[in-house]
Amino acid sequence: MSLLESIHQPSDLRALQRPQLDELAAEIRQFLISNVSRTGGHLGPNLGVVELTLALHLTFDSPHDPIIFDTGHQSYVHKMLTGRGGEFASLRQKDGLSGYPCVAESEHDWVENSHASTALSWAEGLAHGFQLRGETDRTVVAVIGDGALTGGMAWEALNNIAIADDLPLVIVVNDNGRSYAPTVGGLSRQLGAIRTDPRYEQTLETIKTQMRRARFGRTAYDVLHGMKSGLKDILAPQEMFSDLGLKYLGPIDGHDLDALTEALELAKGFGGPVIVHAITKKGHGFRAAELNKADHFHTVGRIDATTGEPLSAAVQATWTDAFAQQMMEIADDHPDVVALTAAMLHPVGLTRFAAAYPERTFDVGIAEQHAMTMAAGLARAGLHPVFAVYSTFLNRAFDQLLLDVGLHKLGVTVVLDRAGITGPDGASHNGIWDVSLAGIVPGLMLASPRDQPRLAEVLTQAVETSDAPTLIRYSKEKLPDPMPAVVRRDGLDVLSADEDADVLLVAWGAMCARALKVADLLRAQGITVSVVDPVWGLPISPALVEMTRHHRLIVTIEDNLIVGGLGSHLELEMDAAGIEVPTRQFGVPQRYLQPATRNEIFAEIGLTPQAIAREVTETMTAFIEAPTVDAERFRH
Repeated sequence: MSLLESIHQPSDLRALQRPQLDELAAEIRQFLISNVSRTGGHLGPNLGVVELTLALHLTFDSPHDPIIFDTGHQSYVHKMLTGRGGEFASLRQKDGLSGYPCVAESEHDWVENSHASTALSWAEGLAHGFQLRGETDRTVVAVIGDGALTGGMAWEALNNIAIADDLPLVIVVNDNGRSYAPTVGGLSRQLGAIRTDPRYEQTLETIKTQMRRARFGRTAYDVLHGMKSGLKDILAPQEMFSDLGLKYLGPIDGHDLDALTEALELAKGFGGPVIVHAITKKGHGFRAAELNKADHFHTVGRIDATTGEPLSAAVQATWTDAFAQQMMEIADDHPDVVALTAAMLHPVGLTRFAAAYPERTFDVGIAEQHAMTMAAGLARAGLHPVFAVYSTFLNRAFDQLLLDVGLHKLGVTVVLDRAGITGPDGASHNGIWDVSLAGIVPGLMLASPRDQPRLAEVLTQAVETSDAPTLIRYSKEKLPDPMPAVVRRDGLDVLSADEDADVLLVAWGAMCARALKVADLLRAQGITVSVVDPVWGLPISPALVEMTRHHRLIVTIEDNLIVGGLGSHLELEMDAAGIEVPTRQFGVPQRYLQPATRNEIFAEIGLTPQAIAREVTETMTAFIEAPTVDAERFRH
């Protein structure tokens, strides 16, 4: 039996001898590489926190002492040490192990956080809550990366934590110099000063030596707090946190289990908020990840466990690729266009633009709220900002979209990658809220292109729009083959049309190909159909409203919540126009979707072509058979 197989709960770690812990760390790394290479997932972040997670569970008594992982994609080792190692074959699969902390999985997971910069707020709330309940023997631990510290919410929390002198809260800064990409901004410079200072290695050795002499007590605390002669000047970040009133321990080598454990023990015993600064390396222990400068295998698909090479033979172009190409084509003709991203330069496809136009590219770190309002400022200055972000992260910047961009009628373009159902990353990462949220912003124009030519068209139109915000959304799916329209009528693309069609199928974006399949299935049942793509779905085109008059059933299909979606908006406009044609809306129900593949989720919620066609057929049959309805109207 391997050492890892003997660990069923954190207390099992304390039965191991010190050399065995190093052996266990090596086993964990091999386990991660072997398993994640088969399932895909966040490999690099977890390779970087092996010793840190071991030290956390050696020092604190989880779940009595809650350990909150900010973002949560670095919680795989935590899952192994809390009895879930045997479930890794199902990682990020339907009914399998979540890629993030999951309350339903284990009592050791306190929150389901998978968006950055929330852990400190959670931790402060828990710590105050325990205090008020008289549970004074509990310490709350928040593990936050240097990337997540760029988020404003983290600093809002720090501002409050700093004045809670007796709050039993330990903040571990997992400093690897990266989020998806290298961390940016003033904070990064402060923390990076340590990693690049030629005295860094010497400093670490000094701390280790002094700690071995002092062991515990006030002297040991003084060493790690940087108060020993000569250390304070070297450990500059101490001042940044100390100025807030927070105690600072570090820097600690994040791969030195002894140093980590000693620092965490000191922090636990202090009795108030303490920051432990651990410097780690993303992808540590897997050479292929360490050498990958783009993201150190932040997230991978199925890869070779030795070389790190992808196992997929052919690589199909993605929507992100198409956006990247179109931004380059737009750049020369539109010198006013600038690009913004929130720590995701590569994932959203802005790497080429940034390389060609560095002065026109702004990476603001994990700070979507700031990015949106900064975009407003850029627009007011006469430029046209394009803010590229994952759909799920737009949720954070809605207030700014509504009041800073929308209220001012500014020409800001927001490009949403990973819109709609994304699948394996679970509830928080599905981009199913953007239409419902953005759709209430007065004047906002929202497009969902169905193929690359439509993306080129709407992006060009968007950057030429100066008096209203524009939003473009596309899915995680591979880029489909072009779907030319049969005819364009009043800005609407008719993709398929039967004469005097009974049913009007309205679809956009990724759902257009699905709608064409539904149409074929309906025709096989003797039901005539027209399929239309509004391209710019919001605001609802008057031409689309008028088109609904000439059909007997209106069916909308969308990769968004039904509530507040395209269908909801169309039905409201039909009602305002006095059009009483019945409607059926197919989309995502108002619930949180659990991890599964995109197709598995479509099947579960009834968004397959077969399921839609069956329901539409049943609806038409009910019309014909209902005694209170003019049946002749629905016969062919």
